Amino acid sequence: MKIAFLGTPEFAVPSLKMLIENGHEIRVFTQPDRPKGRGKALQMPPVKEFALENGLEVMQFERIRSAEGAAALNAFAPDLMVTAAFGQILSQENLDAPKYGCINVHGSILPKYRGASPIQTAIICGERVTGITTMMTDIGMDTGDILMTRETEIGDAETYGELYLRLALIGAELLKDTIAALENGTLTRTKQDDELATRCKTIKKSDAFIDFSLPTKRIHDLVRGMNPSPCAHALLNGESVKIHKTRPIGETDELYLEAKNTLETARCGECVVASSKLGLAVKTGDGVIEIVEIQFPNAKRMEARSALNGKKLLGEMFYINEERC
Repeated sequence: MKIAFLGTPEFAVPSLKMLIENGHEIRVFTQPDRPKGRGKALQMPPVKEFALENGLEVMQFERIRSAEGAAALNAFAPDLMVTAAFGQILSQENLDAPKYGCINVHGSILPKYRGASPIQTAIICGERVTGITTMMTDIGMDTGDILMTRETEIGDAETYGELYLRLALIGAELLKDTIAALENGTLTRTKQDDELATRCKTIKKSDAFIDFSLPTKRIHDLVRGMNPSPCAHALLNGESVKIHKTRPIGETDELYLEAKNTLETARCGECVVASSKLGLAVKTGDGVIEIVEIQFPNAKRMEARSALNGKKLLGEMFYINEERC
C-alpha cells in the first residue's frame, strides 16, 4: 500500500518501522529540524532520522496545511495516510488526499483524553489503565471514528517516559492489525460518544510545580507524569529543585514511624526526616512522601540519601512558589 506517514517524535518510530518491515511504499512527512540543547544546534526529529537511515524520502513543513504541504501530499497520491504524534492540525484538503482516509495512532482509549498530552495526563490523573486507539482522523481534535483499541495497565511506579515507550510499541502492533483489517475488508468504525470525552492540554513547566498540601498519591502521580520532562519541581531556600522520583509511605514504613511524632506540628512541604541512612521524607496533605531522587541547581540527578551526606534539610520547607503551600 502507498502510505504517507506523518509523525515527529520517538513515539512514532515503531509505527514507521512496522510499515517499512511490512513492505509498504512510504513517504515521510515530519516537522522541521529544531534547535536543541545548550548549543541550540539544529536537531532532526527522531522520525526523520529513522526514515533517512532506512532510505525513505522525507519532506518537512512548518505547516502541512500550507499550499506547499497540501500540494506535496496530493502529488504523492497516497492510498492511506497514517499519523502518529505528528504535532500539527490537518486541513480538510490534507485529509482528502489519501484514497482510504487517514488513520491516527492515539495514546489513550478514546474518547477519554483527547488532545496533546494523553499519556502524561493519564498518569497525573492517577489512571490505572490506559492504551492505544487507532481512529479515522477527521477535522476535529481526536473526534474521528474509533477503529481498534488495546488496553494496558499502568504500573504504580511507572513514569511518563516508561509508559510512552511501551505505548509506542503497542501502537505499532495495533496499527499493523488495523491496516490488515482495512486491506481484507473487515475494518469497522465506531462513533465516539462526545459526552464521555475529556480533553488534555499541552503540559507546561508551570504545571510541574509540586503542591505538598495535596494528598500523597496525587503528588506521586504528578512526579511520575512529569518524568522525564518537564520534571516536577519545588522551591527550596528560594531555588528550584527538581524531584525525579518519589515513593508513597504507609503508616508501617520505617520513614513514617520516624516522622510520626512531628507530623502534627509539621507544615505541608516540611522535611520531617532527612537522613542519609533512612532517606528524605516530606509532609503532605494526608501523610508523608519519600523523595527518592532529587536534583539541586547546577548539580546532577542523584539519590536523595546520597545528597543528604552534604546537606542538612531536616525542618526545611519545599514551596510551590514564593509563598508557603
